[in-house]
Amino acid sequence: MSEKALKVGIVAGEASGDILAAGLIKQLKKHYPNATFEGIAGPKMQAEGCKSLFDMEELSVMGLVEVLSRIRRLMFVRKSMLNHFLANPPDVFIGVDAPDFNLGLELKLKKQGIKTVQYVSPTVWAWREKRIFKIAKATNLVLSIFPFEKQVYDKHHIPCEYVGHTMADDIAIHPDKQKARLFLKLKENETVLALLPGSRKREVDTLLDVFIQSCLLLKPDIAALKVLIPVVNRQRKDQVVEYIQTHSPDLCIQVVIGHAREVMIASDAVLLASGTATLEAMLCKKNMVTAYKLSGLTYQMMKWLYKAKYFALPNVLADEKLIPELLQDDVTPQNISKLLLPMLTLQRGDEQQALIAKFELLHESLKKDADVQSASAVANLIEQQP
Repeated sequence: MSEKALKVGIVAGEASGDILAAGLIKQLKKHYPNATFEGIAGPKMQAEGCKSLFDMEELSVMGLVEVLSRIRRLMFVRKSMLNHFLANPPDVFIGVDAPDFNLGLELKLKKQGIKTVQYVSPTVWAWREKRIFKIAKATNLVLSIFPFEKQVYDKHHIPCEYVGHTMADDIAIHPDKQKARLFLKLKENETVLALLPGSRKREVDTLLDVFIQSCLLLKPDIAALKVLIPVVNRQRKDQVVEYIQTHSPDLCIQVVIGHAREVMIASDAVLLASGTATLEAMLCKKNMVTAYKLSGLTYQMMKWLYKAKYFALPNVLADEKLIPELLQDDVTPQNISKLLLPMLTLQRGDEQQALIAKFELLHESLKKDADVQSASAVANLIEQQP
């Protein structure tokens, strides 16, 4: 523990980064009780005392083409953050995910002698591998959340620490489904589908309709179907509720702010947008179908750029197709409902047990006390002499 009045700059770009950053901040305060934190923060980071200079929603943009429509605003935000940190230099700057935003900021701050950390490696193993050379110039340290990533950095002699994932620490190896159902006041006879169309507005605009249409196809076969939709904030709830009231008043749907984990644990299956939520669903040991749709131009570009065999995180981690993943034109109500029906009616038997066993092994590989490990790695960097 140090009495140093440490100043930490930190930027997270979406809900998953907010979770990682909040855990890191909490543990860093144990090393430096007098530390102050400021940057771009979500609600969990702010609850830990981090001052947010811009709304985190500003950075919640995904897709090559989609970013172009927001580029001027994003450049303004990044320039504002750069000017702020140059005028008020932190002892360390930590970019949490959001690499297209954070790496440019880190590069300029590092040139001014500020120590920089990138928490969550960009997906150099999947596409744009040459970014690793920019990462080397921009960072003093990379904190990786998946075990295979460190090998890539070690090959290029770039400082990297594998810290695991905080969600793997927080979720029990054997989640308590009954407890979660009681918490959400679910009836015993209800068949529960967790539906997560994404945390960004564009994702919800793109996926909510096809997800709801899939539920309507399931309803004749599952009389007591209950759909639970956890959302990250009030804006997303308003967006979802407005759609439901117009398009699917006959479905039994409940929308809740937060509690995505409890919703997934309580469910019989999960339908979700590809992303960090698929990792959480895996840790909750859930059957799932994951889907994603990009703009047409972004999809055509990614077909050439993306090198990995899979895009769903459980499949990437296992290097095999553990869960169904649907992309672009394959994201249809017919395809989704066909995959979900046996999951919801518990027709999988031995196959289900084998899947859970693989999920448990992956869970163990990620369970490394990530908040403590990441804070220790950052503290060690801070104490290093130039």
